[in-house]
Amino acid sequence: MATYTEVIAAFAAARGSFRGRVDGNWLQGRTFYGGLTAALCLEGALNTFSGLPPLRSAQISFIGPAEGEASVKAEILRRGKSVTFVGADLSGEGGLAARAVFAFGAARMSMFNRHFTPAPDLPGPDESGFFFPPGIDGPLFARNFDVRLARGGAPMTSSAEHDHFLWVRHRDPMAISMAALLALADMPPPAMTPMFPAPARISSITWGLNFLTDHPTTEDGWWLLESRAENAAEGYSSQDMFVWSRKGEPVIAGRQSVAIFI
Repeated sequence: MATYTEVIAAFAAARGSFRGRVDGNWLQGRTFYGGLTAALCLEGALNTFSGLPPLRSAQISFIGPAEGEASVKAEILRRGKSVTFVGADLSGEGGLAARAVFAFGAARMSMFNRHFTPAPDLPGPDESGFFFPPGIDGPLFARNFDVRLARGGAPMTSSAEHDHFLWVRHRDPMAISMAALLALADMPPPAMTPMFPAPARISSITWGLNFLTDHPTTEDGWWLLESRAENAAEGYSSQDMFVWSRKGEPVIAGRQSVAIFI
């Protein structure tokens, strides 16, 4: 069972490219867990180009399945005065699996330093219960994280809730980079999942994220994640996502489009 740090180290050690093998404990169904896919794209970009400014935004399209061997190819799309755009493609044994575009931006002087999305007042991770109900282990990749349900519904319980708050941390204590946070931010299953009466297929289609600080930190590895469904119709769902530090500092704002097969 490879940790996040071990997976990234194996990819980075490849000569002249960013390639490696992902262990089965990082699978989500028949493909890599989406958060790890996004993180591999980011790590590939950072491995290819040094001296990039802080990450400000990411747009990821999950195009096809990938398992086993994979590689990431990154290229500079545009280097402006403040913002550099980098594209990264992750390909598996079956071809292109994901395409990401990252925007890296240098900090600038501004009259504003305001945040309008405070964290809700919720029990901490030590006071919150386990996310997965008894008898449900969750997907393989979920075993790489500690997860607590602060508010909302548990998966596959016919819950009426569509807005969920989870405390999540890597079980790998060395997973503290921005890419590791990106890998963690996708951990919650789609916000509609607690409404499911039984297990059913799901698949992320696109994922957009804005990074609200260039040096995110938290306590004891715990991050508060929100996943809120906006709708579910015709086999698709749109959802808002958010990440705060344990102190309630806003870190990531995201949106995701998901296919649901139920």
